[in-house]
Amino acid sequence: MSDFPSRLRDERKRLGLSQEALAALGGVKLNAQSNYENGKRAPDSVYLEAIALHGIDVGYLLTGVPSATVNALPAANEGAPFKYKETATHQSGPVIASERSARYLTQEQEALLDNYKATDDRGRAVARTVLEALAKTKKAKE
Repeated sequence: MSDFPSRLRDERKRLGLSQEALAALGGVKLNAQSNYENGKRAPDSVYLEAIALHGIDVGYLLTGVPSATVNALPAANEGAPFKYKETATHQSGPVIASERSARYLTQEQEALLDNYKATDDRGRAVARTVLEALAKTKKAKE
């Protein structure tokens, strides 16, 4: 676990989170988060599961091998409300981690997706055209 603290710090920074914000997402106090990142303490599985649900690549934390399935929350989402989108249910009970989507949506993103789904084919085509044009404009400015 020698590189765990630095990988945890890297993952936190990748998501644009402060130590305090990640501590809150993991259900621990700031002091505990600091101890994890300084290698003074090791987190338990409850903490690891909690931060995994918020975009931290726990497989990478433990092994040093990044997961191709983790989708990071952009830094602009820090503190924004979001929902975990479930994609399947376990036959014998609630949704389990391996059956969940790795994506998080803000309420605004979810509303946009709901509106997209609710429109007809013509409306969806117009929405795609507008968004593609806006994305090209943004890329040209960068």
